[in-house]
Amino acid sequence: MGKFSDKVVWITGAGTGIGRATARMFAAEGATLALIGRRADVLEGVLDEVAIKGGKGLPVPLDISNREAVGRASQNLLSRWGRVDILVNNAGVNIAKRRLAELSGADFDLLVSVNLTGAFNMIQAVLPSMRKQGSGLIVNVSSQAGITVSGLSGAAYTASKHGFNGLSHSVNQEEWRHGIRACALCPGEVNTELMDKRPIPVPSEDRARMIQPEDMAEAVRFVACMDPRTTITEMRILPTHKRSMKPGETG
Repeated sequence: MGKFSDKVVWITGAGTGIGRATARMFAAEGATLALIGRRADVLEGVLDEVAIKGGKGLPVPLDISNREAVGRASQNLLSRWGRVDILVNNAGVNIAKRRLAELSGADFDLLVSVNLTGAFNMIQAVLPSMRKQGSGLIVNVSSQAGITVSGLSGAAYTASKHGFNGLSHSVNQEEWRHGIRACALCPGEVNTELMDKRPIPVPSEDRARMIQPEDMAEAVRFVACMDPRTTITEMRILPTHKRSMKPGETG
């Protein structure tokens, strides 16, 4: 039996990058998975990988910024499985035009709606069930941009991740009485599809030396394996290699 064979795990942004790697990790440990993301076809592909790893679950096509849709999806999942033990709040987006001088209101709203409001929607969806069962873990995949102001990530992304970290810490402040824990994972550069949105392309050799999605999945596993009496509130994860930035990358 795997470490998480009796656990129900919901993962947002499960179709690619960190979410996909995390789904594969939990599947290898026997978890039952809700694979949440925007693209049904991509989620089906991840579900096939989950099955190969020995896990089981469902693809859940969902726009997490849509609160009503999140509510419907969560009720369906809770009706099917009766509980949710771990939420991995991983979905996130960024844009190419990141500087305040070029940042549009529509793009700012998009980042906040997914990176912050979407995360809030998912947290609110799982809290009632977790309170009832007296336990639960929420792993919030944030960013170094949630700790320091980052011209590299841009104003809107930085603002959304600062808010995300505050939300994560608020869960611990308020919900510990119900046995609910939250951890904000704050990585530096991770080699995911978000790199493709960079205004200045990052060379492949630099991307290979960044944190990889599988590294982040191991960080999620570490947090999830911690005894419930202990809460890791925040974890900073940085690439060992300190790459040289090109002119204009950091604002």
